[in-house]
Amino acid sequence: MKTMEATVFYNPDLTQIINGEEVMSPSPKLSHHRVSRKLLHALTTYVEDNDLGEVFTAPLDTILEEKFNVLQPDILFVAKEQADIMQDWVRGAPAMALEIVSKGSYRIDTVIKKEIYERYGVKEYWIVFPEKALIEVYTLHLGKYLLHGSFSGEQLIQTPVFPDFDSQPKAIFNI
Repeated sequence: MKTMEATVFYNPDLTQIINGEEVMSPSPKLSHHRVSRKLLHALTTYVEDNDLGEVFTAPLDTILEEKFNVLQPDILFVAKEQADIMQDWVRGAPAMALEIVSKGSYRIDTVIKKEIYERYGVKEYWIVFPEKALIEVYTLHLGKYLLHGSFSGEQLIQTPVFPDFDSQPKAIFNI
């Protein structure tokens, strides 16, 4: 019986450039994809029902600064009034970026990317913690992120960018 060796292929399309340095991340685990799928569905339904813009999922380059900060948020939202940033990739700051934290991405998602999204003017940054069944939403005020809310359980996730959004973390995390 022939055995198969695991081979890792380099795919430049899955590389991010973070503060000028190329960063390659491993593929997310199934739990990450399940949470991403549910958030994507909830956000896309809300955005389309209210004709607000478009929601995208990784991998999609979000070019904040050519060759210096090219990120791939897990989910991002581009408002209708920002349609000009939707080109071959997203070229500019989306209205919302969302990252789902895993053990290997904790510092990148909660510190480094948060600072980058803040610096380039992303209005809202969502940090999703599957292991805690928690969603933190940060909003930009005078160029700095402030915690708008930490949402868990049956709380409705409500934010300035999505004021009437009616999803609950318990549905996203299956709790």
